[in-house]
Amino acid sequence: MEVRNETTIQEFILEGFPAIQDLGNIFFLIHLLAYLASITGNVVIITITWVDHRLWTPMYILLSTFSFSECCFITSVIPKLLSIFLLGRQPISFTACLIQAFSFLFFGSIIFFLMAVMSLDRYVAICKPLHYPTIMNPKTCFLLVTACFALAFPLITGLVVKVFQLSFCGPHVIPHFLCDLGPLIHLSCSDTSSTEMLAFVLTSFILLTSLIITTIAYSNIVVTVLRLPSAKEKQKAFSTCSSHLLVLSLMYSSCLFIYVKPKQTNRLDSNREAALVNTVVTPLLNPVIYTLRNKQVHRALRDALSRLRLQKQSFGG
Repeated sequence: MEVRNETTIQEFILEGFPAIQDLGNIFFLIHLLAYLASITGNVVIITITWVDHRLWTPMYILLSTFSFSECCFITSVIPKLLSIFLLGRQPISFTACLIQAFSFLFFGSIIFFLMAVMSLDRYVAICKPLHYPTIMNPKTCFLLVTACFALAFPLITGLVVKVFQLSFCGPHVIPHFLCDLGPLIHLSCSDTSSTEMLAFVLTSFILLTSLIITTIAYSNIVVTVLRLPSAKEKQKAFSTCSSHLLVLSLMYSSCLFIYVKPKQTNRLDSNREAALVNTVVTPLLNPVIYTLRNKQVHRALRDALSRLRLQKQSFGG
């Protein structure tokens, strides 16, 4: 399949945030710490899930897959963002731009599909606890995870190939810190109407399908929680749900703002700030939100640290 069509530009320039470039060193440090914290938190979730057999359950398998996808998602974007903060606008080759666009959109799509699956898992666990072991067995969990990857791959591959088949023969400065759809379509010197419509349809399908499933699942969870007899149980359940819903609302609102619009070149300046929410803020919050009040994770982490201490003592002795 021919990806480039009469393309004369060999590289693009990622503009980043020129208005705040004087504060680049400060933003570099802030985003570096956020990136390291997010990667560390997600790696801890992945490690303890696969090391501790007690966490080999659908909920934690889904959570560790989510953490893996999030690590890949932010790693496709943040290193380049850090270099922009440190050194100013950065060149990126045509091929590297294609790879970044695919990685960013592919793992981003998987994250949204996984959020829908995780919300269904919580719905079954809370609203139909007696049927949970039967419905959410390991085989079902594996099939759902596979479906997330299998569905995202053709959708994003087709979209990215369509965008990179456009002709790029004019300005080559991307008004963003990553190779996203809107800015790339904006730079094309060919007719982009069909590409914009395809981007609108596919991104709307991914985001709205995930949003509808998640909304229905959490609505039923809230109704079930309201029926709990104990006020303490209600408070605990709502405390957990509210933190989940906070992160979900940040992710969905920012992505709906960026992608669900018929003309992808609208609001390009605002897209940069909205994209920071998904690439920096929510990846930092997710490991905390999903593990902060989780006693099983705390216990598994304590046990892992205890084993490490014992191994050190045995080697020391």
